[in-house]
Amino acid sequence: MKRTTLWAGLAGTAAVATGVTVWAFQSPSAAPSESKPASVARKAQQANELLQTGIRQQEQQDPNGAAHTYNKVLELDPRNTFAWYNLGVIAQQAGRTADARAAYDKALKIDPKFTSALYNEAILLRRSEPDRAIEVLQRAIAVNPKADTAARLELGQILAERDRDDEAEEQFRRVVAVNPSLLANVPEQFRDSVSPSPTSSQAGSTR
Repeated sequence: MKRTTLWAGLAGTAAVATGVTVWAFQSPSAAPSESKPASVARKAQQANELLQTGIRQQEQQDPNGAAHTYNKVLELDPRNTFAWYNLGVIAQQAGRTADARAAYDKALKIDPKFTSALYNEAILLRRSEPDRAIEVLQRAIAVNPKADTAARLELGQILAERDRDDEAEEQFRRVVAVNPSLLANVPEQFRDSVSPSPTSSQAGSTR
């Protein structure tokens, strides 16, 4: 059975939830700029410290505490994409689809190229609005073509379900070309056609 991957960020260790692979929680990579006015820099620093606290709470399986902390972050910084995003992850894991989508939409209004938010929103849309999910995954791939394997795999799955087999096959072929070990995640009916052909490459080398 295919397992859906829910992106919860880009750094740190992985944890496993029920039927879902959850990656580390998203946080900013840099401290607030010291060139800002002191009051602004202080507020940004407070928001960042709270954000790190929220991430620790998520890692410690305390989603309610983390959500409370992220809301405090947003009181200090209403445009904090990481707080909105992580609130979306918490809601999505709890099955609160409308809340999750609203939080991801907030993050994407601030940063339309937030790849992880695009990916998770597509997961939310997959059953109810598959055509919209396809569009969102295509946006995620366009934003980050060098790290698009998970998005392409998910896109291929949805295309196959929509009987768009040629397009699905192209996505699966690209996935396997980057990471052959993912062939097992490709639906069985596509595996032969997208599997790398060692005989063809060897033939080319012997001529």
